[in-house]
Amino acid sequence: MSPTPASPAAAPVALSGPLLQDDPAGVYREMRRDHGSVVPVLLDGDVPAWLVLGYRELHQITGDPVLFSRDSDLWSQWENIPDDWPLLPMIGRKQPSILYTVGERHRERAGMMIHALEAVDPFELRRYAEKFADELIDGICPEGTADIIGEFAMLLPVRVLARLYGFSDEQGPVLVTALNDMIDGRERALAGQAHLFTSMTELVAARRNEPAEDVASRMLADTSGFTDEEIVQDLMVMMAAGHQPTADWIGNSLHLMLTDNRFAASLFGGRNSVAEAMNEVLWEDTPTQNVAGRWASRDTQLGGRRIRAGDMLLLGLQGANSDPQVRTDGSALTGGNGAHFSFGHGEHRCPFPAQEIAEVIARTGIEVVLDRLPDIDLAVPAASLTRRPSPWLRGLSELPVTFTPTPALGGRLS
Repeated sequence: MSPTPASPAAAPVALSGPLLQDDPAGVYREMRRDHGSVVPVLLDGDVPAWLVLGYRELHQITGDPVLFSRDSDLWSQWENIPDDWPLLPMIGRKQPSILYTVGERHRERAGMMIHALEAVDPFELRRYAEKFADELIDGICPEGTADIIGEFAMLLPVRVLARLYGFSDEQGPVLVTALNDMIDGRERALAGQAHLFTSMTELVAARRNEPAEDVASRMLADTSGFTDEEIVQDLMVMMAAGHQPTADWIGNSLHLMLTDNRFAASLFGGRNSVAEAMNEVLWEDTPTQNVAGRWASRDTQLGGRRIRAGDMLLLGLQGANSDPQVRTDGSALTGGNGAHFSFGHGEHRCPFPAQEIAEVIARTGIEVVLDRLPDIDLAVPAASLTRRPSPWLRGLSELPVTFTPTPALGGRLS
């Protein structure tokens, strides 16, 4: 099959609004119909960019880090970007983080990050995840009703990651608000970024003086000559990339399991269905819908479009996952097919140890919910559920559930 031809006359699409929250699959189908695999879009403030929806085109971009660079200084729109632009935390300029480092220095930083994450003890990781998940369920199980997003999924990953990175347990919940504000790209985005930066700076300073068995200390011990500021920035990237998508992975998977009869058996102890639901979400309802970005280092062609040097390209991960050129039968994927783009591709993809950590946290959280609340059910019609407003991530605003009240376990936790 040949790619759908682009329609140069079609107007750019605003990458916001309720349709993208409520029916992204429909929006991506319309974009692909009207524009082809590379779509002209407008970000907040009518800032132009390209959204790449084609699976092959996305593979091409992520596989060529020279032509499609991660160096945001190449962007031709910087003179039009105000200092208070709410998307700056996600599309930063001159940020000394791994996200915007290229070439050999990027590979060295990725190595430092991978080493620090690989040293996480998998048994300790699962123990932390179970401990915090049980504590969160203890807080809601006597009530018989809960919002499983706000009272569980949005609180669990950052609690675990904060412990792994070196924060105290008391600091974890405060980081949740800052991270969510920063990632959602709304009016509190810059304030959230500032709080996270301050917290990470204080952590790195403390670990520089007194190392411990944690991720921050292992990064500081690396001999590649990275500054404390660079390590602060990388820890921020790791926290942001590890928390919110994992929280949405939990929420989207539980939503699928509560609304699709194919997964009903898992609510009564079936473990294979949990893994299948999680994998299907990565294909059909991935937490990270779009990623910013790549910048063209010279004029080029992509998907029938003329891309100018300095243009920004957004990675449409969910659009690529559902590309009819590679999903010709349109079937749901609940098996072991991992060829989705949900963790990215190429040298800037999510490091494998980070993927493993996210999967352990998400799966453990879901299993604890099903173990502790075995008759959990939706408390509202599925059609009434809404999604958070974000051009990047797709997660539920809330997931109200009911269940038989049970006593808290309390003292069983270690």
